[in-house]
Amino acid sequence: MNDRCRLTMFRSLLRSPTSIAATLCLAACGGEGETTFNDQGTSATAFEWRLPAGIPLPIEPLNNPMSEAKFQLGRHLFYDLRLSGNGTQACVSCHQQDLGFAEGVARSIGSTGEVHPRNAQHLLNAAYNATQTWANPSLRSLEQQILIPLFSEDPVEHGITDLNRDEVLDRLRDQPVYPELFAEAFPNEGSPIDFGNVVFALASFVRGMVSFDSAADRFNQGDGTALSASARRGRALFFSEELECFHCHGGYNFSNSTLDRSMTFVERPFHNTGLFNIGGTGDYPQDNRGIFEITGDPSDMGKFRAPSLRNVAITPPYMHDGSMSTLGEVVDFYAAGGRVITDGAHAGDGRQNPFKDGFVTGFALTANDKQDLITFLESLTDRSFISDPRFSNPWK
Repeated sequence: MNDRCRLTMFRSLLRSPTSIAATLCLAACGGEGETTFNDQGTSATAFEWRLPAGIPLPIEPLNNPMSEAKFQLGRHLFYDLRLSGNGTQACVSCHQQDLGFAEGVARSIGSTGEVHPRNAQHLLNAAYNATQTWANPSLRSLEQQILIPLFSEDPVEHGITDLNRDEVLDRLRDQPVYPELFAEAFPNEGSPIDFGNVVFALASFVRGMVSFDSAADRFNQGDGTALSASARRGRALFFSEELECFHCHGGYNFSNSTLDRSMTFVERPFHNTGLFNIGGTGDYPQDNRGIFEITGDPSDMGKFRAPSLRNVAITPPYMHDGSMSTLGEVVDFYAAGGRVITDGAHAGDGRQNPFKDGFVTGFALTANDKQDLITFLESLTDRSFISDPRFSNPWK
């Protein structure tokens, strides 16, 4: 089933009294995104992407092409506590602009107090992710992914259920700004305030969160003064075969799991970095076993998607479980070739994990080398993005 058919199905489900649990099943399906083009091969929408030269356009689904009206509606919904079962949680609760749309805590807490097993990823350039979330090969569009926090039951995040869905929609209808915003975003629908359009609008806002204005970008575009000498040395280390960072975090988005409309062949890789090796069996904790939880393939144990390193300096803590607080810890972990846990339920030598990625072999760094590498990673921060009013809270 392709994304167009699947999204048509989930919109029908969300408009009907059918169980939301059935809707969530759709988010586990695979499928390619589809893109709208005109005869010249350029975007057929009027949305202004604001990309620098040389950066390809993201993919837009055929049934949810970008528009400024949908982007602005999604921005309002993103910051709105009304969009949760008990009125206490919004997307911004776990994705804050000043933190690069990450959260700054190891694991997020949902609207009913449940702790999520994974660290909330930043949303910068999520439009370019070949898959969404840490470890689900099937989640290939933002429209699919957004269903999870809104309606998931384990763990509860926004906490929207069959019992409160009508109440949530009534809250939106009762807010004076929404009837006009929904009508502008979906002008051909008589009653546009429904969960299908909520998902489409939120996806449009997140898809529009693109950023390519870091010091490293300016250096790549020819500004030789954009990077300090330390950052240039760190850049050379990052792209060296000795450290091999770029194999998993390369390309214009600093992730090898990248998708755009210029690509013919798409890779969706996942990696085991040796974070755990419980009992020497290669095992990971029960609630964090990577794509093994989806595939059941033993060799997929502990494999997670390599996130983009853009804005990495302002999006701690790190790793899928938020177990590392600083970039220095992360560099030391990769230099060691994995993590050794000496006691407790998770004891094991991650360096010897049988499923560990071949690029995580360890390396030697001097103290100066380590600082240079961190300085380069800091140069990936786009300060204009985290202060841009275009992405800010419209309710203030």
